[in-house]
Amino acid sequence: MESQSKSHSEGKVATAIEEQTSKLPSDTFLWAALASMGVSLTLKCLGHQHNALFVGQWAAPFLLLGIYNKIVKTQGHDQENPQP
Repeated sequence: MESQSKSHSEGKVATAIEEQTSKLPSDTFLWAALASMGVSLTLKCLGHQHNALFVGQWAAPFLLLGIYNKIVKTQGHDQENPQP
């Protein structure tokens, strides 16, 4: 199985995003997910059902961003020497 073609490169937007997200500690996204669950629980207890559901749904995207952040940190973007 071939990894990537040599002519493939990231776009300017993806490169800019990767450069910024790689500066954040990986646990930032975990804490953001936990915070959104806590805020959601608080809103639920206060009787704000719809807002609780809205904020509670932020946890999954935060965790996915954390995974993306970890991949960017470990794999880098546009490696100059692609591995065979």
